[in-house]
Amino acid sequence: MPVLAGAEPFSHTGSGETGVLLCHGFTGTPQSMRPWGEHLAALGHGVRCPRLPGHGTSWQELNKTTWQDWYACVRAELLGLRENHPTVFVFGLSMGGTLALRLAEEFGEQIAGLVLVNPSVTTLRRDAKLLPVLGRVLPSVPAIANDIAKQGVTELAYDRTPVRAAASLAQLWRVVRADLPKVTQPLLLFRSVVDHVVEPVNARLVLDGVRSRQTTEVLLEHSFHVATLDNDAPLIFRRGSEFIAEQVGSR
Repeated sequence: MPVLAGAEPFSHTGSGETGVLLCHGFTGTPQSMRPWGEHLAALGHGVRCPRLPGHGTSWQELNKTTWQDWYACVRAELLGLRENHPTVFVFGLSMGGTLALRLAEEFGEQIAGLVLVNPSVTTLRRDAKLLPVLGRVLPSVPAIANDIAKQGVTELAYDRTPVRAAASLAQLWRVVRADLPKVTQPLLLFRSVVDHVVEPVNARLVLDGVRSRQTTEVLLEHSFHVATLDNDAPLIFRRGSEFIAEQVGSR
């Protein structure tokens, strides 16, 4: 199936020993991470941002995939990145943060640190419990994408949310929450004060659940959910790069 223009994956070889895996969000594309990737590449870091299965084509295609498909994709990219970069970080937006946490749970100290932007591990929506049933009769619901405060900026994402895929995301949340104590890597978490997609309880569950020796939460005052394309993007990029430098220096 043709890939939407702008939704293509991207990578940069880098000139140093440090690599960064970027993971985009549910129904989104690498477009939401591209400015961050370009910033990291300009600093000499190796960068990979895959297009998750079912994303960047059609919401119907996403309904044919599961969280295991998305995780297998980022896992393979992590292994590939480690072949050329002994020190690897994982950065994720929304569901990309969920996948980053899962990688941290599996790979432990092989990952040097995590930077998460509005990660999701649950939802307070009451209808979420009905997703497995709804998925059998209702293909999609209105979109959750493009939650951006900055005028004139648009996220390249689906205009519908596929229900069966959303039900699989809920399964991923349960798996990740159960294993949060396995996360011991340094963690930098950005949370938008106003987020119309991911509730504040998500950040609290992550920060309270991990056993990282270093955790930092940064509040984003001027951005909505897709903060990597929003007003606070320069802050995210700067603090993320400083985080890498701090962790590499400490190692």
